[in-house]
Amino acid sequence: MKKIQVQGVHHTTIVGSTKQSAIDFWSGVLGMPFVLEQPNLGKPDENHLYFDPGDGRLLTVFTNESRDDARRPAPREIGCVEHLAFNVSRATFTRVPDRLRERGIEFLQRDRGFMDSIYLQDPNGLKIELACYKFETPEGFRDVDVLMAAHRLRVERGDHHIAEEHLADAIEALLETRDRLERAEAPAAVAR
Repeated sequence: MKKIQVQGVHHTTIVGSTKQSAIDFWSGVLGMPFVLEQPNLGKPDENHLYFDPGDGRLLTVFTNESRDDARRPAPREIGCVEHLAFNVSRATFTRVPDRLRERGIEFLQRDRGFMDSIYLQDPNGLKIELACYKFETPEGFRDVDVLMAAHRLRVERGDHHIAEEHLADAIEALLETRDRLERAEAPAAVAR
């Protein structure tokens, strides 16, 4: 059987409560621009709100004015979404705790080895992660390139989890490989 090759996340849709609750959280708390609103074409009693999570893709929320905020943790069972993670800059990450406290929003902050994370819940109990990598990806590479290289180093060294030393060494190795390839290609280009 041939694989279906996906090319990234197109959008994520969650079930929300009211339109205002969704706008207050996704735009008001997390700063996602409100993009558009239209009826849910598959379920006429629901509205469909579209937000930009920062990369031009979409996060959408089904709303219905007869629903109340759940205000309880979302189910964490097989087949359920555990959490949604959104990228934030280091500068924003350092300000998040104060901004959440100002709004009375509870959160947990965690060091994940290769990134830092802050967890909170939306009004319907969906766990949201605000994540910030501990590295800057070099020009010409993707975040996943750094993470794959760091993972290989972690496994080779028998370490428990990816740490900052793995990230630094991975970036160095990626840059050395790129430099070697560029030097090898340079004489071939001159000879043409």
